[in-house]
Amino acid sequence: IDAALAMVGLQQAAREYPAKLSGGMQQRLQIARALALQPKVLLMDEPFGALDAMTKAKLQDQLRHIQASTGTTIVFITHDVDEAVYLGDRVILLAGSPGRITSELRPALPATRDQISTKEMPEYLHARHELLERLHGAAR
Repeated sequence: IDAALAMVGLQQAAREYPAKLSGGMQQRLQIARALALQPKVLLMDEPFGALDAMTKAKLQDQLRHIQASTGTTIVFITHDVDEAVYLGDRVILLAGSPGRITSELRPALPATRDQISTKEMPEYLHARHELLERLHGAAR
């Protein structure tokens, strides 16, 4: 448990009840709970959707670091195009009901990313543009 809390930066809150934590800390606690089981695959369904922009960005960076250090495969579901491109090594676009794969995109971004320089890279902007075009095409 201590190792999982350390991975998400919550060592100082180890004795706190979840209800006493901020929204971002509660989200990190949920990630720590999952990581304590040392999963090979971690499924995350819009985990950062309700967070403010700064907390969301910090958790995105922390999640990339956790993935790199643990080797855990993370399947991350989001409706946020920027989040998908920033976090994803492979982005799958689903459409329809029932959902079906309509497109796959592999952003040509470095493994190590940061919120400012990565999002200014031509490769990031290209992948974002491509994903938006495919998303609008799938909606037709």
